[in-house]
Amino acid sequence: MKKEEKGISRRRFLTGSAAIALSGLLTKKVFSQVKDYPPPQKGTRLILLGTAGGPQPKKMRSLPSNVVLVNDIPYVVDCGGGVSRQLVFANVPLRNLRYLFITHHHSDHNLDYGNLMYNAWASGFKGRIDTYGPPPIEKMTKLFLEMNAYDINIRIPDEGRPPLSPMIFPHEFSKEGVVMQNEHVKVSAALVNHPPVEPAFAYRFDAPDRSIVFSGDTTLCDNLIKLAQGADVLVHEVIHKPSLARLMARIPNADRLVEHIVASHTTHIDVGKVAKAAGVKTLVLNHYVPGDDPSLTDEMWIEGAKTHFDGKIIAGKDLMEI
Repeated sequence: MKKEEKGISRRRFLTGSAAIALSGLLTKKVFSQVKDYPPPQKGTRLILLGTAGGPQPKKMRSLPSNVVLVNDIPYVVDCGGGVSRQLVFANVPLRNLRYLFITHHHSDHNLDYGNLMYNAWASGFKGRIDTYGPPPIEKMTKLFLEMNAYDINIRIPDEGRPPLSPMIFPHEFSKEGVVMQNEHVKVSAALVNHPPVEPAFAYRFDAPDRSIVFSGDTTLCDNLIKLAQGADVLVHEVIHKPSLARLMARIPNADRLVEHIVASHTTHIDVGKVAKAAGVKTLVLNHYVPGDDPSLTDEMWIEGAKTHFDGKIIAGKDLMEI
């Protein structure tokens, strides 16, 4: 019996030792993949955070959001569901949040507007957040803070956090023009055509080294072409009209949905017309509809735009830096 106990003990010891060693290796591997935030970078960078259109969560892509980093200061454009996590994946610290821009008030563009600011606050943010967008962004800000007042008011004394409300400064506008300017960048807005949502805006960021334009959601639009004249990068929404029939086959109320999509968005062919007319250097396809069809390759999205635009075309993907 004693020999058996010794044998069992030895086997357990060896098994336990192996498990500990394996655990150590796995832990080392996992932590080796978790990098610290990179050192500050100069210049203007663009990261696509979410590249699918529509409010439904997708397996292949996250919902609409982008971030422009000017000397490492983040300017977030649209706040689709999951934007906070996408910023973390992009190595943009939430505590560095500074500016938010909403193109229009469809839920896939604003659903995490308040959540992003809250998550920044919960991550240690202690500065000022300026937000920009069409009405009712002021009311949305107030209602979000009211909805979460119970939690916020508990965390202020319990976790030593400063009040969140005084940190947020919403700027509401309905007309096009320059909406924000500081020593690093000028941001201009143009009204675009996205019925039935009014107003809906495109944004242009002019920094010393680059100019970047975001179409928002729109049909082929002269105002956008004017805004994007000579830009280095145009990030433009796109639909693949031939594939909408497959979308209809698996979504309730598909007839009405497809009618809206065709009437208020830009096809993968017309997006090339916009890029050519604006004389941009690079066209980045974004806000894909359908955004979860694995049969649509990058080439299929790009080939339509190529019929009109002979510049550089990039099929955007989540977390791609451009």
